[in-house]
Amino acid sequence: MTSNPSRSELGAFLKDRRRALSPRAIGLPDSDSSRQVKGLRREEVALLAAISTDYYARIEQGRVQASISVLNRIARVLHLDNDQREYMHELAGKKTDGPHRIPPQRVQPQLRRLLHGLVNTPAIVLGRRLDILAWNPLASALITDFAKIPEKKRNYVRLIFTDPVMRTLYDDWQHIARTTVAQLRMEATRDSKDMRLCNLVGELNIKDEDFRRWWVDHQISVSTIGTKLLHHPIAGDMTLHWDTVTCPADPDQQLVTLTAEPGTPSHDGLRILASWAADAS
Repeated sequence: MTSNPSRSELGAFLKDRRRALSPRAIGLPDSDSSRQVKGLRREEVALLAAISTDYYARIEQGRVQASISVLNRIARVLHLDNDQREYMHELAGKKTDGPHRIPPQRVQPQLRRLLHGLVNTPAIVLGRRLDILAWNPLASALITDFAKIPEKKRNYVRLIFTDPVMRTLYDDWQHIARTTVAQLRMEATRDSKDMRLCNLVGELNIKDEDFRRWWVDHQISVSTIGTKLLHHPIAGDMTLHWDTVTCPADPDQQLVTLTAEPGTPSHDGLRILASWAADAS
């Protein structure tokens, strides 16, 4: 297949961006003695974009017309900003298919009232792409102090993969993490052009090898109930059952609660944690 001017220009643009990106930006050492090219290698971009090196090379050479999903993955790897993404889409003839912004969610009033009425039950409100929209004090005491996380970074999937404490809090962290990836993948099937979701996937693809491997598995999950075993530094080991309630006014918002069987050590652990949280406030 021969190249055309637009594809050649797109290839030149991608090559320039690849060479301008520091290996350190994607977690690679800058002092690699075997590195003979400036910036990133083609195979590094291809690996992080979940495509073959040969296919990426043909894109840079203007020999193939890449799909919008492939171009968006490459854009995430190369840390393209919004203007650069738009320029890339225009060169590829896919300008109208690019990611779009979605207005921020606000917690529905009825969910907020229900959330704070659950004094002895940890609960959080999750929105699109598993963003953490709200929580009650017991949820903070059980999981983490959500208030200390910048609002734009409050996302359950990001928390699972970037906070080392999560790997010790959850007994089967790997199962929990894979489930969250599958849930995020389900979110992507609903709106694959959500810019914040695209950026989140790109960030975690770069930062975490497990996320990168599980994301390309294309597993999906719509689970609304389950059981988690937690190792809490104050309340001890607890087996908690989680359930979700979808908000009728906004189906993209869900109240997630964690409860324990009455009369069990886990139930006692939640009461201890609630007392500790009350004293700490």
